[in-house]
Amino acid sequence: MSEALRFELLGPQRAWYDDRPIELGPAKQRAVLAVLLLAAGRPVPTGQIVEAVWPEEAPVNGPNVVQKHVAGLRRVLEPDRSPRTPAQVLTLTDAGYLLRVAPEAVDVTRFERGVRHARQAQAAGQTGVALAEADAALKLWQGEPFTGFAGLWFDAARHRLVELRAVALETRTELELAAGRHGEAVGRLVELVAEFPVRERLRLQLMLALYRSGRQAEALAAYRDFAGLLRDDYGIEPGEPLRALHQRILQADPALLPSVAEVPSPASARPGPVSPPPEPVPPPEPVPPVSAAPVPAPVPSPAVPTPSPAVPTPPPAGWAGPAPLPHALLLALNPPPEAPPRRSPTWVQVTATVFATTTVLLSFGSLTWAVVLGYALWRRSWRLALAGVTYFLLIFILVVVALNMPANEEVTDAEALYLIGAMGVCWLLGAGHVLLLNPALWAALGALFWTGRQRSDEQRRLRREQARHLLHHYPAARTELRIGRPDLLRGYDDGGLVDVNVVPEPVLATLPGLTAEQCRQIAVDRWLRGPYGSLEELAGRCHLPSSTTEPLRELLLFLPPEPSPAPPVWSAAPGRNAG
Repeated sequence: MSEALRFELLGPQRAWYDDRPIELGPAKQRAVLAVLLLAAGRPVPTGQIVEAVWPEEAPVNGPNVVQKHVAGLRRVLEPDRSPRTPAQVLTLTDAGYLLRVAPEAVDVTRFERGVRHARQAQAAGQTGVALAEADAALKLWQGEPFTGFAGLWFDAARHRLVELRAVALETRTELELAAGRHGEAVGRLVELVAEFPVRERLRLQLMLALYRSGRQAEALAAYRDFAGLLRDDYGIEPGEPLRALHQRILQADPALLPSVAEVPSPASARPGPVSPPPEPVPPPEPVPPVSAAPVPAPVPSPAVPTPSPAVPTPPPAGWAGPAPLPHALLLALNPPPEAPPRRSPTWVQVTATVFATTTVLLSFGSLTWAVVLGYALWRRSWRLALAGVTYFLLIFILVVVALNMPANEEVTDAEALYLIGAMGVCWLLGAGHVLLLNPALWAALGALFWTGRQRSDEQRRLRREQARHLLHHYPAARTELRIGRPDLLRGYDDGGLVDVNVVPEPVLATLPGLTAEQCRQIAVDRWLRGPYGSLEELAGRCHLPSSTTEPLRELLLFLPPEPSPAPPVWSAAPGRNAG
């Protein structure tokens, strides 16, 4: 049954059953399907679905609402199923809802697999195979995914796929340059540089393509524009590979031009049947709500040969993309939370408040209505205007009553009560009202009820979001800033993130809600079966209840292990026995 289904997420969300389009239903139902498709082949807990689909305010009966949308999806995904027959495509397991579809049925899975195969073929020196795989993967991209879906979960998934597309575009361009197709790559590179203005690898490829097309001046202008952008916006200079290429272009280095042997014919550039590397294709891992796995380092193009000793060193053969960005740039590209709207300086607010309060007190409340109406005009508030009118009516009636009282008659109790009440409201209550209209005073009152612990928790949450943002865009920050490693000395505050795949057991013991036995079980399972890819995988492998793992979702990182450095190559000295 599932072989007849086909789904598209890279662009407008669409689905087909036996080549017939499927109406997926309302927006929330389509969002539930998107969450299940990104974890196809793996169960998704109901709590994670609720958190992803309703990020701001979850419904009171969230599991029942999810069950309702799942029932609607079962009707459209299995139109031939009898109502009393158990579902086969979308089932409920102990770990959550499981969508059973083939990996080839989801375009996101084919896209990720195609990019991975292209990079593997490029590393193996199979330029034609790699270029065909990259082209096939990029043809699946129909637009930005998950448009219309809000929340951290979909933002992280969208970010990851957009970043993977950028890497695929860079890989394809690098393969085209290696195949001698620099002329047709220039126009596309100009568009990509406009779309991704701070990706240094694309700038390097554009400069190289322009130089190989005989446009040396434009290549130098491209470097000058990029250097000015970095200098003006971020206060840094381009990386060493880009500076080295700029120097070689200035010297008109002929080694940058492709040789005749490097320019294959179009027939040889695209072989017949493409056989992907014989490796099993695992199902796509579910995307964590915030953290996204960093993209592997790009493989260099063999089109830039080694220069002569007199020329500055070009990008080396083991170049793994742009040089790691400095700490200042990492923080500059990770902007702080949006600043509050500008207000008047504090001294202006204090002066206005003192003047308004003094006016109310010295006039015995008779001018309270004018002060409040002035605030209403300043803030454009109809509530303050209504209060000002009320103060005016109280004073107006008070004046009318005072003028109509005979001089030789005593004041009645009702009149005395009204006079005292009206004066008290307009005088004392009005003065207090004017004081409370000061925003600085409201901030001070709010600070009294906002405890230090709450402020600290909010700051840590913002720090965690900033650290995840850095890891998503700049994987090198993991090593430079030691994010997620509280067991190491570091100078960067990541808000208490913990990389569960590398931290020792004593650090796991500091996580809230975990017992000593559970920490030991996580450490042993990690050692025996390898790193974890998501919170759901951690809960499934260690049999942890959702009540224990859900509070850890904002604290845990699931980064792949860092590659170990290659061992040094020792060569025997001439004239000696190498044994």
